[in-house]
Amino acid sequence: MNHPTPPLPGLEDQPASLETSTFGEILSQFEESHRREGGRSEARQGRVVAVNADSVFVDIGLKMEGVLPAGDFVDAAGNAGIQPGDTVIVTIKGRDGGGYYELSKVRVERPKDWSSLERAFAEKKTIGGVVTGVVKGGLTVDVGVRAFLPASKSGIRDQADMEKFVGQEVQCRIIKLDVGDEDVVVDRRVVLEEEEARARQKVFDELQEGAEVEGAVRSLTQFGAFVDIGGIDGLLHVTDMSWGRVNKPSDLLTEGEQIRVKILKIDRESRRISLGVKQLSPDPWTAVGEKYSQGQRVRGIISRVAEFGAFVELEPGVEGLIHVSELSWSRKIRKPSDVVKAGEAVDVVVLGVNTVDKRIALGLKQALGDPWQDIETRYPAGTVVEGPVVSLAAFGAFVDLGEGVEGMIHIGDISREKRLNHPKEMLNTGQKVRAVVLEIDKAKRRLRLGMKQLEPTTADEYIAEHKSGDTVSGRVLEVRSGKAKVEVGEGVHATCRIPAEPERPAESTEAGSSKADLTALTAMLSAKWKQGKTPDAAVRREAVRAGQIRSFRIVALDPGNKQIELELAG
Repeated sequence: MNHPTPPLPGLEDQPASLETSTFGEILSQFEESHRREGGRSEARQGRVVAVNADSVFVDIGLKMEGVLPAGDFVDAAGNAGIQPGDTVIVTIKGRDGGGYYELSKVRVERPKDWSSLERAFAEKKTIGGVVTGVVKGGLTVDVGVRAFLPASKSGIRDQADMEKFVGQEVQCRIIKLDVGDEDVVVDRRVVLEEEEARARQKVFDELQEGAEVEGAVRSLTQFGAFVDIGGIDGLLHVTDMSWGRVNKPSDLLTEGEQIRVKILKIDRESRRISLGVKQLSPDPWTAVGEKYSQGQRVRGIISRVAEFGAFVELEPGVEGLIHVSELSWSRKIRKPSDVVKAGEAVDVVVLGVNTVDKRIALGLKQALGDPWQDIETRYPAGTVVEGPVVSLAAFGAFVDLGEGVEGMIHIGDISREKRLNHPKEMLNTGQKVRAVVLEIDKAKRRLRLGMKQLEPTTADEYIAEHKSGDTVSGRVLEVRSGKAKVEVGEGVHATCRIPAEPERPAESTEAGSSKADLTALTAMLSAKWKQGKTPDAAVRREAVRAGQIRSFRIVALDPGNKQIELELAG
């Protein structure tokens, strides 16, 4: 009975028209399909990773290992001639049921005579050989004749591994040939380098922009990291490591670390590859417009401080700026670092959001509350305050009252004793002073202070030296609306209420009137000469007029308002 020929691996899905093709045609198409898949039928070097009784598993640089029959390596005595770590030359035949690549061992042609060696040397042809021993400076290799493989040309980095290569088949190239002296020197490293170059080129050709690949961090620099993605180095720039701010690559990565990256750009001519990590996650700014709005109170970390303000990280990849003018309610901030420090957590208020330019304006002082909101309650006129002088100007001095409130002392309100040309004649920056609140302008955020108003006056001294009930002398300055303004000392004024004078009956004759006036005057003068003062009755009868010197009794003293209230004595 004739059994149908099973399809070759890789041809199960070919068109039905192939059923009528000859076996030779099918085999040719199979080989061609493998060449289209990347030349897998070409010879390549692999490394043995595992050996069991039936199979030898080989790493051939692809995602899945290849497998060879263990019998291919058994010598005439029945001993296994292969172990993990050995290298073999193979080709790919297809895949088995387990997904492994089915391999075929390749025996590289060995020269059979000196003419063959000369031809291989002239054509720089790769030949095969078997390592026969370790000698000083390298290895001996049987390439039909005994050849020398220098250690520097062997591709073996560790001298201790030299012994492991004895008995292994290697590919090499003749670099020196002297027929007369039967001296042959071969180079294995150049063959390995060419194979690596072909493998890298294959990887490079298969890379596509936008693909996500695994890689190992090979080295770190100030501007980024070089990542090995299958034998090809790509640059991961520091700006593409994270949506957040990265001070230096070593803050995020370490050499040898395995990471996943996205291929951003491939320059085929210069063979440069740009990689990114942050592109593996969405840009956080795409949701900023929905998460942050004007007037919203948020919390963040000061990421860095500049001359013009401070940057606040609200979330990884999203930063806002507090301009220096929005740091404090105080009149002037010399530098932002006087108010905030990097790494400090702060509460801020969103002042504006610009998603197009990726900018968020923040305010620190708005989160602290406006100290001028209740300024009239906290500092009513007449309140005595104390604080350091923060700055001096030609017209006055500015005093810090705390909590973002500053007051100004005009140069004319600094001292009563002398006239100042500049506040620095009496005050210094940092000096603590006491002053009284004179005036508040909430709309303009101005608080006028005075120092001289706290200095003792002649009125203060007069009030301190007298008490209610004392009788004093004073000169009447003016009389108006039943009150007299009286000067009781130099620059000290008091107020005296004047009682209404009773109406007198009209005199019958002019002579009578003159006689009465003369009698009163005589009595007053007589009393003044004899006793030094006018009798009370006469004083009370005399009307209070400006210019008079009279006796008064202190009724009340008000030190706070510097007021003195009098009454006529007697």
